[in-house]
Amino acid sequence: MPSSILNQENKENILVQAIELLETGSQVQVRDFIHALYPAETANILESLDIEQRVRVWKVIPPNVMGEILVRVHTEVGQGLLKITDRRDLIKATENLESDDMVDLLHVLPEPLLSEVMESMGVHERNRLESALTYDDHTAGGLMSLDVLTIRPDVTLEVVMRYLHQRGEMPESTDSLIVVDRSDHLLGVLSLADLLSNAPSTKVEDAMDDKIKGVSYLMPAHDVAMMFEQRQMLSAPVIAENGRLMGRVTIDDVVGIIREEADHSIMSMAGLDEEQDMFAPVMTSAKRRAVWLGVNLVTAFLASWVIGLFEATLEEIVALAVLMPIVASMGGIAGSQTLTLVVRGLALRQVSHSNATQLLFKELSVGIVNGVFWAVIVAIIASIWFQSMDLGMLLGAAMVINLVCAALAGASIPMALDKMGIDPALAGGVLLTTVTDCIGFLAFLGLATIFLL
Repeated sequence: MPSSILNQENKENILVQAIELLETGSQVQVRDFIHALYPAETANILESLDIEQRVRVWKVIPPNVMGEILVRVHTEVGQGLLKITDRRDLIKATENLESDDMVDLLHVLPEPLLSEVMESMGVHERNRLESALTYDDHTAGGLMSLDVLTIRPDVTLEVVMRYLHQRGEMPESTDSLIVVDRSDHLLGVLSLADLLSNAPSTKVEDAMDDKIKGVSYLMPAHDVAMMFEQRQMLSAPVIAENGRLMGRVTIDDVVGIIREEADHSIMSMAGLDEEQDMFAPVMTSAKRRAVWLGVNLVTAFLASWVIGLFEATLEEIVALAVLMPIVASMGGIAGSQTLTLVVRGLALRQVSHSNATQLLFKELSVGIVNGVFWAVIVAIIASIWFQSMDLGMLLGAAMVINLVCAALAGASIPMALDKMGIDPALAGGVLLTTVTDCIGFLAFLGLATIFLL
């Protein structure tokens, strides 16, 4: 196992060191630096380099480490690395992988390379992995490792210890042994702590925890991560519908889910895919972002159309054009606060039909309170600025209307999108901005048309 540079005081400078070596160091220095890192650290560096530097680093990585790195980089980066990797090296890269990492790697291998890798395995291992490949990536079945240690309930702990000594090694992240009957149905788990702390003559059935029910292989990955967090688990057995043991999910898999969901939440708000390469070619990136910019342009034209309805009013009272952005901006910020709160609640399963009405009324109340408070402030400022009390009052009234509508939209839009199976983080922001802009302009300019002309 390498001695991680992250243990040093300058751990935050790993990327800086890597880039400096690539620019001024020799290939031997680059190799020595990369070999001192853990695979996950190397994966992070590869994602942070441009394509030319990435190729140079990849050339110094030994084949037996390549597989661990490929399953940790984003999909698009991994696809690029696969194109520059020798087939024989890729086959070697699969030899020492844990079964769950192997499944992840096989998912991204193109044909005919996938078939070639599968043929290089033994029959038993190939059959196990082929069945694992049929499970959805975003379920417990897709996350699970097939490498598990099982024991029978009627043996003593002394027998279990002898078995472990003869075996010589355990799968990574093993914190417990899984107890099954002769048909491989889950009965419970025996933690390593209980194994070591109980008398050797104690039977497994007396020392095991039989409250563990296991995780269905169909359970969504998000729910698995929540269960691990709420119950402070390090691993969990995965079972079929009939209770038969299939594998296990470990904490390292859950950490990966959490990171992926965090990446997705951040990137989707800008219409981007978390699996995209940060250093993808300019034209590729431009084409992807053009779609989202086009959607935004449509919404911008809609807001402009609303403004155009009051062209005569704006010509008569120029001050309205100066104050319009205030109404839209305040509504947008207030709505975004509510939207973020609700999207987070939906992701954590804290918002459902049972409490949605309460949350909606609460956010409306917040919108009213903030609307009135800030309406008074902007009304005073606008009255002094333009020497018009009427204009200030209209601005304040429009702000109350927009903040209340922003709260309503910020709460209802993500709930509606979630019910329709659309990711609220992806589409919610654009819809909210459209609503707050249009209602803000409509309220302010409409009131001005009615009362000032």
